[in-house]
Amino acid sequence: MGISESWKGQLLCSLAMVLVGSTVVVSKVIAQDIEPFAATVLRHALALPVFLALMRWHGQRLPRVGRRDALLLTVQAAAGSVGYSVLLILGVSLASASDAGIVAGTLPAAAALFSALLLGERTGLRLVLSIALATAGVMAVALAPESAPPGGASTRLAGIALVLAAVACEAVFILANKRLSQPIPALALSTLMSAGGLLLSALPAWLVAQATPSSFTVPALAGVLYYAWVPTVGGFLLWYAGSARTSGVRASLATVWLPVAALLLSVVFLGESIRSWQWLGLGCVVAALLLASLPAARGPGD
Repeated sequence: MGISESWKGQLLCSLAMVLVGSTVVVSKVIAQDIEPFAATVLRHALALPVFLALMRWHGQRLPRVGRRDALLLTVQAAAGSVGYSVLLILGVSLASASDAGIVAGTLPAAAALFSALLLGERTGLRLVLSIALATAGVMAVALAPESAPPGGASTRLAGIALVLAAVACEAVFILANKRLSQPIPALALSTLMSAGGLLLSALPAWLVAQATPSSFTVPALAGVLYYAWVPTVGGFLLWYAGSARTSGVRASLATVWLPVAALLLSVVFLGESIRSWQWLGLGCVVAALLLASLPAARGPGD
Protein backbone atom coordinates (compact mmCIF):
# COMPACT_ATOMS: atom_id res chain seq x y z
CA MET A 1 0.00 0.00 0.00
CA GLY A 2 1.52 3.36 -1.04
CA ILE A 3 1.64 6.44 1.10
CA SER A 4 -1.38 8.74 1.03
CA GLU A 5 -1.56 12.00 -0.90
CA SER A 6 -1.55 13.86 2.41
CA TRP A 7 1.75 12.31 3.47
CA LYS A 8 3.19 12.96 0.01
CA GLY A 9 2.20 16.58 0.47
CA GLN A 10 3.87 16.79 3.85
CA LEU A 11 7.02 15.22 2.40
CA LEU A 12 7.12 17.80 -0.42
CA CYS A 13 6.61 20.65 2.06
CA SER A 14 9.39 19.23 4.24
CA LEU A 15 11.76 19.10 1.28
CA ALA A 16 10.88 22.71 0.53
CA MET A 17 11.80 23.71 4.08
CA VAL A 18 15.10 21.82 3.83
CA LEU A 19 15.87 23.94 0.76
CA VAL A 20 14.93 27.11 2.64
CA GLY A 21 17.23 26.03 5.48
CA SER A 22 20.04 25.59 2.96
CA THR A 23 19.85 29.30 2.10
CA VAL A 24 21.48 30.03 5.45
CA VAL A 25 24.48 27.89 4.51
CA VAL A 26 24.78 29.13 0.93
CA SER A 27 24.49 32.73 2.16
CA LYS A 28 27.66 32.12 4.14
CA VAL A 29 29.46 31.14 0.92
CA ILE A 30 28.04 34.12 -0.99
CA ALA A 31 28.92 36.60 1.77
CA GLN A 32 32.64 35.83 1.47
CA ASP A 33 32.93 37.41 -2.00
CA ILE A 34 29.74 39.11 -3.19
CA GLU A 35 28.16 42.20 -1.64
CA PRO A 36 24.62 41.41 -0.39
CA PHE A 37 22.71 43.80 -2.66
CA ALA A 38 24.64 42.58 -5.71
CA ALA A 39 23.88 38.99 -4.71
CA THR A 40 20.20 39.86 -4.37
CA VAL A 41 20.13 41.42 -7.86
CA LEU A 42 21.78 38.34 -9.34
CA ARG A 43 19.46 35.98 -7.49
CA HIS A 44 16.30 37.62 -8.81
CA ALA A 45 17.74 38.18 -12.29
CA LEU A 46 18.29 34.43 -12.50
CA ALA A 47 14.98 33.40 -10.90
CA LEU A 48 12.64 35.83 -12.70
CA PRO A 49 12.98 34.32 -16.22
CA VAL A 50 12.16 30.90 -14.78
CA PHE A 51 9.02 32.22 -13.07
CA LEU A 52 7.95 34.00 -16.27
CA ALA A 53 8.48 30.81 -18.27
CA LEU A 54 6.41 28.85 -15.74
CA MET A 55 3.60 31.40 -15.96
CA ARG A 56 3.61 31.14 -19.74
CA TRP A 57 3.63 27.36 -19.52
CA HIS A 58 0.60 27.38 -17.18
CA GLY A 59 -1.19 30.05 -19.23
CA GLN A 60 -1.27 32.54 -16.36
CA ARG A 61 -1.06 36.33 -16.50
CA LEU A 62 -0.02 38.90 -13.92
CA PRO A 63 -3.10 40.28 -12.14
CA ARG A 64 -4.23 43.87 -12.21
CA VAL A 65 -4.16 45.43 -8.77
CA GLY A 66 -5.28 48.72 -7.24
CA ARG A 67 -3.06 51.33 -5.63
CA ARG A 68 -3.44 49.90 -2.13
CA ASP A 69 -2.50 46.39 -3.17
CA ALA A 70 0.34 47.75 -5.32
CA LEU A 71 1.73 49.49 -2.24
CA LEU A 72 1.39 46.32 -0.17
CA LEU A 73 3.13 44.29 -2.89
CA THR A 74 5.97 46.82 -2.91
CA VAL A 75 6.30 46.51 0.86
CA GLN A 76 6.30 42.72 0.51
CA ALA A 77 9.04 42.78 -2.11
CA ALA A 78 11.13 45.27 -0.14
CA ALA A 79 10.85 43.22 3.04
CA GLY A 80 10.81 39.62 1.81
CA SER A 81 12.66 39.70 -1.50
CA VAL A 82 15.30 42.31 -0.62
CA GLY A 83 15.44 42.86 3.15
CA TYR A 84 15.46 39.19 4.12
CA SER A 85 18.17 38.23 1.60
CA VAL A 86 20.44 41.21 2.31
CA LEU A 87 20.18 40.98 6.09
CA LEU A 88 20.63 37.19 6.10
CA ILE A 89 23.79 37.43 3.98
CA LEU A 90 25.13 40.20 6.23
CA GLY A 91 24.21 38.23 9.34
CA VAL A 92 25.96 35.01 8.35
CA SER A 93 29.07 36.99 7.42
CA LEU A 94 29.38 37.89 11.11
CA ALA A 95 27.88 34.86 12.89
CA SER A 96 28.08 31.13 12.22
CA ALA A 97 25.61 29.52 9.83
CA SER A 98 24.50 27.14 12.58
CA ASP A 99 23.60 30.05 14.88
CA ALA A 100 21.83 31.85 12.04
CA GLY A 101 19.83 28.76 11.09
CA ILE A 102 18.46 28.35 14.60
CA VAL A 103 17.54 32.04 14.83
CA ALA A 104 15.87 31.94 11.39
CA GLY A 105 13.59 29.19 12.68
CA THR A 106 11.81 31.71 14.91
CA LEU A 107 9.86 33.06 11.92
CA PRO A 108 6.38 31.64 12.81
CA ALA A 109 6.66 32.96 16.36
CA ALA A 110 7.84 36.34 15.07
CA ALA A 111 4.92 36.49 12.65
CA ALA A 112 2.50 35.71 15.50
CA LEU A 113 4.06 38.43 17.65
CA PHE A 114 3.86 41.00 14.84
CA SER A 115 0.23 40.03 14.20
CA ALA A 116 -0.61 40.76 17.82
CA LEU A 117 1.37 44.01 18.04
CA LEU A 118 0.68 45.54 14.62
CA LEU A 119 -2.69 44.11 13.61
CA GLY A 120 -4.28 43.68 17.02
CA GLU A 121 -4.97 39.98 16.49
CA ARG A 122 -5.72 37.95 19.58
CA THR A 123 -2.91 35.67 20.71
CA GLY A 124 -3.88 32.40 22.37
CA LEU A 125 -1.95 30.60 25.08
CA ARG A 126 -0.14 28.33 22.62
CA LEU A 127 1.16 31.27 20.60
CA VAL A 128 2.27 33.06 23.77
CA LEU A 129 4.20 29.94 24.77
CA SER A 130 5.57 29.69 21.23
CA ILE A 131 6.90 33.25 21.35
CA ALA A 132 8.42 32.59 24.78
CA LEU A 133 10.13 29.40 23.58
CA ALA A 134 11.43 31.08 20.43
CA THR A 135 12.83 33.91 22.55
CA ALA A 136 14.47 31.39 24.87
CA GLY A 137 16.00 29.63 21.88
CA VAL A 138 17.49 32.86 20.54
CA MET A 139 18.78 33.79 23.98
CA ALA A 140 20.40 30.36 24.36
CA VAL A 141 22.24 30.94 21.09
CA ALA A 142 23.08 34.62 21.60
CA LEU A 143 24.24 34.54 25.23
CA ALA A 144 26.08 31.23 25.27
CA PRO A 145 29.88 31.37 25.29
CA GLU A 146 31.57 31.04 21.91
CA SER A 147 35.03 29.53 21.69
CA ALA A 148 37.41 32.01 20.04
CA PRO A 149 35.02 33.73 17.62
CA PRO A 150 36.95 35.24 14.69
CA GLY A 151 35.55 38.75 15.12
CA GLY A 152 34.85 38.69 18.84
CA ALA A 153 31.64 38.26 20.82
CA SER A 154 30.24 41.65 19.77
CA THR A 155 30.63 40.79 16.08
CA ARG A 156 28.81 37.49 16.57
CA LEU A 157 25.96 39.22 18.45
CA ALA A 158 25.71 41.77 15.63
CA GLY A 159 25.36 38.89 13.17
CA ILE A 160 22.59 37.28 15.22
CA ALA A 161 20.83 40.67 15.45
CA LEU A 162 20.98 41.01 11.65
CA VAL A 163 19.45 37.54 11.21
CA LEU A 164 16.68 38.52 13.63
CA ALA A 165 16.10 41.63 11.51
CA ALA A 166 15.88 39.34 8.45
CA VAL A 167 13.25 37.27 10.28
CA ALA A 168 11.34 40.48 11.06
CA CYS A 169 11.39 41.39 7.36
CA GLU A 170 9.98 37.99 6.45
CA ALA A 171 7.28 38.38 9.11
CA VAL A 172 6.30 41.72 7.53
CA PHE A 173 6.18 39.93 4.16
CA ILE A 174 3.74 37.36 5.57
CA LEU A 175 1.53 39.97 7.22
CA ALA A 176 1.42 42.21 4.13
CA ASN A 177 0.24 39.26 2.07
CA LYS A 178 -2.67 38.75 4.46
CA ARG A 179 -3.79 42.36 3.96
CA LEU A 180 -4.21 42.15 0.17
CA SER A 181 -7.77 42.92 -0.91
CA GLN A 182 -7.80 39.96 -3.30
CA PRO A 183 -5.81 36.71 -3.26
CA ILE A 184 -3.10 36.44 -5.92
CA PRO A 185 -2.22 33.00 -7.33
CA ALA A 186 1.02 31.62 -5.88
CA LEU A 187 2.95 31.55 -9.16
CA ALA A 188 1.93 35.11 -10.08
CA LEU A 189 2.80 36.32 -6.57
CA SER A 190 6.22 34.67 -6.71
CA THR A 191 6.85 36.29 -10.10
CA LEU A 192 5.86 39.71 -8.77
CA MET A 193 8.08 39.29 -5.72
CA SER A 194 11.05 38.31 -7.87
CA ALA A 195 10.50 41.23 -10.24
CA GLY A 196 10.04 43.63 -7.33
CA GLY A 197 13.14 42.31 -5.61
CA LEU A 198 15.18 42.86 -8.77
CA LEU A 199 13.94 46.43 -9.26
CA LEU A 200 14.26 47.46 -5.61
CA SER A 201 17.76 46.07 -5.15
CA ALA A 202 19.26 47.33 -8.42
CA LEU A 203 19.93 50.94 -7.38
CA PRO A 204 21.31 50.09 -3.89
CA ALA A 205 23.54 47.45 -5.49
CA TRP A 206 24.93 50.01 -7.95
CA LEU A 207 25.52 52.61 -5.22
CA VAL A 208 27.19 50.17 -2.81
CA ALA A 209 29.34 48.73 -5.61
CA GLN A 210 31.05 52.10 -5.98
CA ALA A 211 32.54 51.75 -2.50
CA THR A 212 32.48 47.98 -2.00
CA PRO A 213 33.10 46.10 -5.23
CA SER A 214 32.36 42.39 -5.21
CA SER A 215 34.70 39.56 -6.13
CA PHE A 216 32.64 37.32 -8.39
CA THR A 217 34.44 34.09 -7.59
CA VAL A 218 33.23 30.74 -8.89
CA PRO A 219 32.07 29.44 -5.46
CA ALA A 220 30.13 32.65 -4.74
CA LEU A 221 28.51 32.72 -8.17
CA ALA A 222 27.61 29.05 -7.83
CA GLY A 223 26.04 29.92 -4.49
CA VAL A 224 23.91 32.66 -6.06
CA LEU A 225 22.89 30.32 -8.88
CA TYR A 226 21.89 27.67 -6.35
CA TYR A 227 19.97 30.23 -4.25
CA ALA A 228 18.07 31.47 -7.32
CA TRP A 229 17.12 28.17 -8.92
CA VAL A 230 16.92 25.68 -6.05
CA PRO A 231 15.51 27.31 -2.87
CA THR A 232 13.78 30.18 -4.70
CA VAL A 233 12.21 28.39 -7.69
CA GLY A 234 12.49 24.77 -6.56
CA GLY A 235 11.36 25.57 -3.03
CA PHE A 236 8.32 27.37 -4.40
CA LEU A 237 7.34 24.44 -6.62
CA LEU A 238 7.80 21.89 -3.84
CA TRP A 239 5.92 23.94 -1.24
CA TYR A 240 2.85 24.66 -3.34
CA ALA A 241 2.75 21.16 -4.80
CA GLY A 242 2.87 19.80 -1.26
CA SER A 243 0.41 22.22 0.30
CA ALA A 244 -2.12 21.37 -2.44
CA ARG A 245 -2.02 17.71 -1.36
CA THR A 246 -2.17 18.05 2.42
CA SER A 247 -3.86 19.99 5.20
CA GLY A 248 -2.70 23.35 6.49
CA VAL A 249 -1.64 21.72 9.75
CA ARG A 250 0.62 19.17 8.08
CA ALA A 251 2.11 21.78 5.75
CA SER A 252 2.87 24.18 8.58
CA LEU A 253 4.46 21.45 10.68
CA ALA A 254 7.02 20.98 7.88
CA THR A 255 8.59 24.31 8.90
CA VAL A 256 10.38 22.52 11.74
CA TRP A 257 12.87 21.30 9.13
CA LEU A 258 14.15 24.83 8.43
CA PRO A 259 16.39 25.25 11.52
CA VAL A 260 17.22 21.54 11.64
CA ALA A 261 18.40 21.54 8.02
CA ALA A 262 20.36 24.76 8.47
CA LEU A 263 22.14 23.39 11.53
CA LEU A 264 23.01 20.01 10.02
CA LEU A 265 24.00 21.41 6.62
CA SER A 266 26.33 23.90 8.30
CA VAL A 267 28.12 20.93 9.85
CA VAL A 268 28.31 18.90 6.63
CA PHE A 269 29.27 21.64 4.18
CA LEU A 270 30.95 24.30 6.34
CA GLY A 271 32.60 22.07 8.92
CA GLU A 272 30.96 23.86 11.85
CA SER A 273 30.57 22.02 15.15
CA ILE A 274 27.33 21.79 17.12
CA ARG A 275 27.62 22.69 20.79
CA SER A 276 25.30 21.83 23.65
CA TRP A 277 23.82 25.33 23.83
CA GLN A 278 23.00 25.16 20.13
CA TRP A 279 21.10 21.92 20.70
CA LEU A 280 19.25 23.68 23.53
CA GLY A 281 18.41 26.62 21.29
CA LEU A 282 17.32 24.30 18.48
CA GLY A 283 15.06 22.37 20.85
CA CYS A 284 13.36 25.57 22.01
CA VAL A 285 12.89 26.83 18.45
CA VAL A 286 11.49 23.53 17.16
CA ALA A 287 9.04 23.41 20.09
CA ALA A 288 8.06 27.00 19.30
CA LEU A 289 7.49 26.07 15.65
CA LEU A 290 5.22 23.20 16.63
CA LEU A 291 3.17 25.37 18.98
CA ALA A 292 2.92 28.24 16.48
CA SER A 293 1.94 25.98 13.59
CA LEU A 294 -0.82 23.87 15.08
CA PRO A 295 -3.36 26.47 16.23
CA ALA A 296 -2.76 28.87 13.33
CA ALA A 297 -3.31 26.22 10.69
CA ARG A 298 -6.60 24.79 11.94
CA GLY A 299 -9.60 25.21 9.70
CA PRO A 300 -12.84 23.54 8.69
CA GLY A 301 -11.05 21.14 6.36
CA ASP A 302 -8.21 20.11 8.68
